[in-house]
Amino acid sequence: MIEVRNLTKTYMTHERGHTLREVAKNLIRRPMKEITAVNNLSFIVPQGEMLAFLGPNGAGKSTTLKMLTGVLHPTAGEVRALGLVPWKQRREYVGKIGAVFGQKSQLLWDIPPADAFYMNKAIYGVPEPEYRATLNELVELLEVGDVMRKPTRQLSLGERMKCEFIMAMLHRPQLVFLDEPTIGLDMIAKENIRGFIRSMNRQGVTFILTTHDLEDVEMLAERVIVINHGTIVFDDALGSLRSRVGNKKSVRLTTEAAVPDLQLQGLRIAERLGPLEIEVEIDTDLLPLKHFIRDFNDVYGIADMDIESIPIESIMKELYLENAEARSEAAVTK
Repeated sequence: MIEVRNLTKTYMTHERGHTLREVAKNLIRRPMKEITAVNNLSFIVPQGEMLAFLGPNGAGKSTTLKMLTGVLHPTAGEVRALGLVPWKQRREYVGKIGAVFGQKSQLLWDIPPADAFYMNKAIYGVPEPEYRATLNELVELLEVGDVMRKPTRQLSLGERMKCEFIMAMLHRPQLVFLDEPTIGLDMIAKENIRGFIRSMNRQGVTFILTTHDLEDVEMLAERVIVINHGTIVFDDALGSLRSRVGNKKSVRLTTEAAVPDLQLQGLRIAERLGPLEIEVEIDTDLLPLKHFIRDFNDVYGIADMDIESIPIESIMKELYLENAEARSEAAVTK
């Protein structure tokens, strides 16, 4: 579906001075600085995959996706998507892809979604029978039949996002890019959108998801690519991302006696939630869970306990910190 080889994007930017002398010099000659936004990325996305493309702000996610959609030309490297080069065969390529951006609307504010859908039908040249069949299927899946004739400005955020998905899927794209597709939605609306994405994925549509809502990643993604400072720092299944932190558990405890600051191998107090309530992180390779429960109950008395896997937010934070430390060590070595 997508093959990326040695993809690189650099920008030239002016360096502004801060002192009066530097500002005066800039009036005559402004020094230039090269910034590498994407650095030698290579990866493959098979057809029908649900890929999460993640990274902190400024990591190069948006730049990469803009090259994959054909909006930007790379400085170096190659991309083949759907058998095409996105920025060279853009007209043919955009007819086969879709995009949903949580913070940018394709709908027109003053007209009903039904009219906007018909406009997209004309833009993409979708035959009438195919358009009607697709529209009816999507409207039924997303349950928006009662809002089709309302002006977009009168729709709730959840209703509007459902209609955004219909706009993106009307021409039956084979590849869809999602950027924060559930931002601002309540839990019911989020689950409806996720269910729709899973349904389309089962029909063979390939999705590339970029988001800061890691619950979307856990609920949808099969594979995760994490980039930082323009380079790939992780590319594997979601389960492999969890295994990076070892066999750790997050345990929330309500105790009968206050728990002091402890220095035990395999245990870290993550947060104090109240005088008798704490959240701890346990490495079960070093401190077996049954031993922890037995010893803790004997000393402090366990009134209530909730055991969960380490949240993916913690795993991502640890991954970013590892990458930052590795870059610092490399800089010192140079």
